[in-house]
Amino acid sequence: MDEDGGASARAGAGTGAGPGVGRRRFLGYVLAAPTLAVAAELGLDDRKAVAAEPAGAGATAVPSLDITDIVDLNDLLTVASLPTAHRITIVVNTDGTVSFALPRAEVGQGITTSTAMLIAEELDVPLDKVKVTLADARPELAFNQFTGASNTTISTFTPVRVAAAVARGRLLDAAAVALGAAVGELTLKAGVVTGPLGRSIGIGAFAEKAASTEVRKVSVVLKERAEFRVIGTPQNRIDALEAVTGRKKFTMDLQVPDALPTMVCRPPTLNGKPGAIANLDAVRAMPGVTHVAAVSTGVAVRAKTFGQCIDAVRALKVAWKPGTAEGKSDESVRKELKDAEIWLGLPAVTPTVEATFTFHFRSNSALETNCAIADVRPDRAEVWSGLKSPIVAQQAIAQRVGLPRDKVTVHVTESGGSFGRRLFFDAALEAAEISKAFGKPVKLMWHRADDSRQGRVHPMATSRVRAAYLGNSVLGYKQRHTSVATDLGHGLGEVITAFAAKLPVGDIGFSETFFQLSQSMPYDFGIYSRLLAETDKGFNTGSMRGVYSPDVVCARELIVDQLAAKMGKDALRFRRDFLRDERARAVLDKAAEVGEWGRELPQGVAQGIALHNEYHSVSAVLVEIDCRPETVNRPVRDGVAGPRVTRAVCVVDAGLAVNPRGLEAQMMGGLMDGIAQTLTASLHLRDGYFLEASWDNYFYTRQWNTPPELKVVVMPPTTGKPGGAGELAVAASAAAVACAYGRATGTLPTSFPINHGTLSFEPKPTVPPIPASPTDGLDHVR
Repeated sequence: MDEDGGASARAGAGTGAGPGVGRRRFLGYVLAAPTLAVAAELGLDDRKAVAAEPAGAGATAVPSLDITDIVDLNDLLTVASLPTAHRITIVVNTDGTVSFALPRAEVGQGITTSTAMLIAEELDVPLDKVKVTLADARPELAFNQFTGASNTTISTFTPVRVAAAVARGRLLDAAAVALGAAVGELTLKAGVVTGPLGRSIGIGAFAEKAASTEVRKVSVVLKERAEFRVIGTPQNRIDALEAVTGRKKFTMDLQVPDALPTMVCRPPTLNGKPGAIANLDAVRAMPGVTHVAAVSTGVAVRAKTFGQCIDAVRALKVAWKPGTAEGKSDESVRKELKDAEIWLGLPAVTPTVEATFTFHFRSNSALETNCAIADVRPDRAEVWSGLKSPIVAQQAIAQRVGLPRDKVTVHVTESGGSFGRRLFFDAALEAAEISKAFGKPVKLMWHRADDSRQGRVHPMATSRVRAAYLGNSVLGYKQRHTSVATDLGHGLGEVITAFAAKLPVGDIGFSETFFQLSQSMPYDFGIYSRLLAETDKGFNTGSMRGVYSPDVVCARELIVDQLAAKMGKDALRFRRDFLRDERARAVLDKAAEVGEWGRELPQGVAQGIALHNEYHSVSAVLVEIDCRPETVNRPVRDGVAGPRVTRAVCVVDAGLAVNPRGLEAQMMGGLMDGIAQTLTASLHLRDGYFLEASWDNYFYTRQWNTPPELKVVVMPPTTGKPGGAGELAVAASAAAVACAYGRATGTLPTSFPINHGTLSFEPKPTVPPIPASPTDGLDHVR
């Protein structure tokens, strides 16, 4: 028997695979376990670059070089995950189901479904027989347990398939013995093995027989794309029924013994600290209250119900110490950004287009507020929360509560949204601190006002762009992005630090490395440079969906429209002429075709088109916006209506789309993000705090701002592997809306969102920090 127990040449049986057909082999492991458990061993796969077409007629493209042509942030995360891929295991159970603990966070993006599809494909089992759960924090996985940069499907695509293929081979080997037949005479379909005489047995019967008492290395061949029956087909989410019937379990749904509701009375300004509490004894005596104590972030209250927590928080009288943004406002931060801006250099000797764009603070508040359950004892701790970087969370919690890391168990729960918010573990860390202080388990929930005023925000930023041109050529493009510091201390920093010496970025800072590896330039614009400057670390910031890209791309695409106008060219044709590769050109062409670029529209209504490429994917968005007075000034209760996007087309090439239906949903969500960031969604900073205190007055895209006509087009597969999709549509959507607004109004928009200058609501007080519950809901049913 050979090294892999006889499975190496037979693992592809029934898939058309066989020796000598030139397919690439992969190595995996059969692990020592009572039932069949398998894993993958991998090296880095090369991605072939797509050759560029020559520039269109009438344009002279001056080639641009970009570091992301060589390596990008997604590549870095993929490489970092490979060394521990063999520690991620698939288990076949005796009941015929297949279990997989995914070391990533499901926050609504649908990765549990796409992962189940990969397993179902290679293992030839029904999709509903694959049970995907979320793995607890596992330090041995190192960089393989981090969810970000649209990397999950890219980095797990091959390892998961390899492990499933190993399992398939082992099951067929065991079935061959049981049925007295050669492996080549067997078929495995829908989780059932059928022998040459028609005898059929479910794979569960072989789960124990296929197991191993020792680790064994196995060679397998994966299915070719032409053989796919699951991958690439539109599938409903495997958790859809549980979600719509209320059976899906989020953190607050978990029942941990004695974990009572807990909330925190927070400071009136950002990151203020608690001082003396004037009525501590009185609050402790309030109905249902069990514990009250000052912690690092405020004054924590534990009670029998959340309503009693709210009553206690509102009753507390706390002397607060200054915060980290004391006295600051939008205007003062804008001045800080201007002072920190990197010089663009001497003016060009040729004509230029130049502008500075401002992007205000935006909330990272997701549908599910920050929450966590913690049970900290003198000798151990256990925490439950939605976490994208659970290993780093485990380290931080252990340090905060004074325990060895191996005494802290961190469970990853499914989350109701993220926007980058779950990269941080603020609630889990805070819950652990409170549980230790109280000596009791706690079920901590942030109020929506906490999320808006003390939670993570997308930093305020400016982007200054200068493009030099002559005739029909763009000779150079410079972009200087200046931002309030983005907190990247959630685990990604360790990845970049570990691989920094191997990156072709020179000796640059950490944030600059992140910036360079996450941005791209799709056009041949000659001598091209982009630089990042950061200032002011006094804000709680985070990596909102797309991090720098929505702002950088919005500024770039507006300048592209300006260049097109200067050269007397159609905005679509100009982009097409200067694009660097055929995938981008095909996506742009499809958006123009489906969106009917150039069709006749009323005065005050216009189209905008934009393109964005990142992480081996590309998207183009075409929108139509209505800026006519009757639309802009339509009445909206306690809000500003403003322009409305009436039609939108999003075209996406994400390489090989594992689940096209899930990809469509991602694009729709990204489009709504883009509309919000350009038109309505922002936080207003005044006197060291944000005025918004709920979604009543934080204007993410609402029903009255969503396009009545929306079309998402998923392009046929252009590569053999998935590209990034989770953040892809945001930047192109924001930019397309901005470009459409500029064309409809005849003015170049330079401050976003467009409606930021109008405050349409009466700010709620900061003391008490939780606003009073509304009592007039019935007045607003219309």
